[in-house]
Amino acid sequence: MSECVVIADDLTGGNATGVLLKKMKYVAHTVLNMDAIDQNTLDSCDCLIYPANSRGFSREEAYSAVYDACSRLMSRDVLLYSHRIDSTLRGNLGSETDAMLDCLGEDYIAVSAPCFPATGRIICGGYMLVNGIPLHKTSIAIDPKCPVKVSDVAEIYRSQSKYPVGTLDISDLMEGSGSVARKMKDLAARGIRIISFDCITQEDLDLIGDAVIESGLKIVAVDPGVFTATMARKLIKPKEDRADKRILAVVGSVHPNAKAQMEQLWLSQDTNSVLVETAKFLESPEAREKEIGRVVEAVLKDADRHQISTVCGDGIYPENRIDFGPYMDKHGCTLEDATDVINQAMAEIAYRVFTADRTFGAMYTSGGDITISVCRRFGTSGLRLRDEVLPLAAYGKFLGGEFDGVHIITKGGSQGGVDAINQCITYLKEKLYI
Repeated sequence: MSECVVIADDLTGGNATGVLLKKMKYVAHTVLNMDAIDQNTLDSCDCLIYPANSRGFSREEAYSAVYDACSRLMSRDVLLYSHRIDSTLRGNLGSETDAMLDCLGEDYIAVSAPCFPATGRIICGGYMLVNGIPLHKTSIAIDPKCPVKVSDVAEIYRSQSKYPVGTLDISDLMEGSGSVARKMKDLAARGIRIISFDCITQEDLDLIGDAVIESGLKIVAVDPGVFTATMARKLIKPKEDRADKRILAVVGSVHPNAKAQMEQLWLSQDTNSVLVETAKFLESPEAREKEIGRVVEAVLKDADRHQISTVCGDGIYPENRIDFGPYMDKHGCTLEDATDVINQAMAEIAYRVFTADRTFGAMYTSGGDITISVCRRFGTSGLRLRDEVLPLAAYGKFLGGEFDGVHIITKGGSQGGVDAINQCITYLKEKLYI
């Protein structure tokens, strides 16, 4: 049986959620005819999406449609139930959420985190803002079929649901996942069946997801897809064995932007992260070889438990920045010579990882000097450029050599927003399975 069941209020929204899940290497099937579902379909996919197409129904009709779907799809094998709602809160989200809670039982609560950061939909102070504008001041207020004239998410639930609604806002999230978990349990103990969260960024959704897991509560995720994808990533291991397609990120940049981007990646995705003591590369050939060996061993040791491994120079933290003067004096070399030693050592780490474990099929490199060193060490004659992932972030494949066809994204260390590396890694994950 699928471990994730998504009941959507319309087909396009359900498919959009399925695409988010597919990008995270889950097998997702949209089922249009429940009478035609066979056990092989249920067993072969990680996530099953069923569109009830109930957005334009009356509340009673929507309740019945969702309740029937949930009763037919519920199973002890399911780890995550999701009610996919419109990203601008149109439709019958209250009555449909009631239907799922009634079907699943009184030990379930609904966690509503209806933000979609990539499309400018956020919840702040309990209000939905669309590109900074309150929802009721957008064109959604005059939608011909399902107008929404209120921006307060909890108020919408209270007007549509029979169950008590609680709220947790940004100030609650600032206290951390442990505190949020305790507050969720307290609200549930007081009979609250729907908890509506402020959520602005992916970081907020990750924190809410961690709090759900820490609380031990059984939940229905109510959202336009991003929170569902976040919970799936935390709860469900894909059925398909894709251990033969792994990604290595090699980052040597010391730019402050690189630090923010790496921290966002580590927060957003499950990674095997190894920090390199870059000063060791300059102490002596023996110290350099020892550090290269240590890092390679650390990557390979845990590679089978993570699709993504990162090798990052410790210089992203200011306290670890190297004073090159003493090393230049010691070895009688220039600054360029010293940095070249570091770049070559990082490339050597990548080469040994790919040589020892052929399940690595893609690489992200940060900085032109690192990329040049990597290409030289891998013996590739160049890159087959295929796409621009982001401004100044290029996607391609190794051209020739032992590792011909390896996927690679290169980006300048200072370029892009805080989510740039995360976007690049997500792009590589998608390309690995096309």
